[in-house]
Amino acid sequence: MRSRNPVFSRRGFSRDNGYAGFNAAPQAGGPAVATQGNPYAQGAQGNPYAQPAGNPYAQNPYAQQNLQYGAPPQAPATAGRMTMDDVIIRTASTLGVLVVTAALAWALLPVDDANIGRSYGIGIGAALVGMVLALVQSFKRKPTPALILSYAAFEGVFLGVVSSVVDNRIADGAAMQAVIGTMAVFAAVLVAYKAGWIRVNRRFYGFVMAAALGFVLLMMVNLLFAVFGGGDGLGFRSGALGVVFGVIGVILGACFLALDFKQVEDGLAYGAPREESWFAAFGLTLTLVWIYLEFLRLIAILNSND
Repeated sequence: MRSRNPVFSRRGFSRDNGYAGFNAAPQAGGPAVATQGNPYAQGAQGNPYAQPAGNPYAQNPYAQQNLQYGAPPQAPATAGRMTMDDVIIRTASTLGVLVVTAALAWALLPVDDANIGRSYGIGIGAALVGMVLALVQSFKRKPTPALILSYAAFEGVFLGVVSSVVDNRIADGAAMQAVIGTMAVFAAVLVAYKAGWIRVNRRFYGFVMAAALGFVLLMMVNLLFAVFGGGDGLGFRSGALGVVFGVIGVILGACFLALDFKQVEDGLAYGAPREESWFAAFGLTLTLVWIYLEFLRLIAILNSND
């Protein structure tokens, strides 16, 4: 149940057992995640540590097995497991590359009347390259740091140009407001998730994916009408309706954040390999870019209606 679309893909850490945490038991010694009923129930009734009959690691996506000697599967070595520090470092590195290239694009690509066409063209080109890189990474079963960092670099160029256009030509201070809004959403969802107010399960996952698919399809239809019919298309990105869809976009971004936090939690609980922290960084970066762009669009719409 793992989507390959870079927008919809919430890279669960299980490989063949479905979305991590929704239908697989955590490894021995790890915290129980997303289980039904008794959070420790793994087999025998009443024994909180009872293992299911047969292979104790049968549903651990990262269990290792010595096939040569017929030994039972073993949990991965602790030294090679993903840690929270790994996730933080990789995410900081990815966002750092994005911020640096965005700042360079802002400084080096002017958006005055004489240069806006060239700068906007470079920004759109960078966005297309970033989308291709994100698609390539999403179809790979293992993370490639070079692809992820390259995506961040090109996406940063696009964000720098777009932010400069909105900030300098539509709403002064819009970029900083969008950054603050994105940080506020991140903090709020993190607190809500840690407090247990948001429960990420299979139903939540399915609802968010369906809502996101519908949202993106509507935006694509609106874009097609705008390109071939002129104006604002169906009006989904302007006026009062644009504000409504902007708020929906931010809410969807918040839901994606909850899925990203679940991904990290499951990766730590299942003893995911250290390299999988790049998947977590990739997912968080995609989500934060989504939220930032929705806030930027909202600010632009609200100021253009003044």
